[in-house]
Amino acid sequence: MEENIVRITVVDRQGVNHELEAPTDMNMNMMELCKSYELPVEGTCGGMAMCASCHIYVMSDHDLLVRNDDEEAMLDQAFFVKSNSRLGCQMHISPAFEALVVQLAEVGA
Repeated sequence: MEENIVRITVVDRQGVNHELEAPTDMNMNMMELCKSYELPVEGTCGGMAMCASCHIYVMSDHDLLVRNDDEEAMLDQAFFVKSNSRLGCQMHISPAFEALVVQLAEVGA
């Protein structure tokens, strides 16, 4: 495995798995990673935790940082929220993300 690269699986809304390589040394977040692979993630607010258009579900059993207050507040207003919901823009890629599996959330009305 390349140094400073983790492999992340993103399941799109049609159930197709996308195996992505993510740099851990560029301060990228999951929203930016998905957009760089042209997956259908909006990121309308530019990563400010103000729109939930990068809503994803964490499917693997990774020990991630807890949601911050801004992320909690935005998810309280989002559609299709589950216990494993996160905002991609608030998940900064780190070595701990190796083999992470996430699924793009359904789009709200």
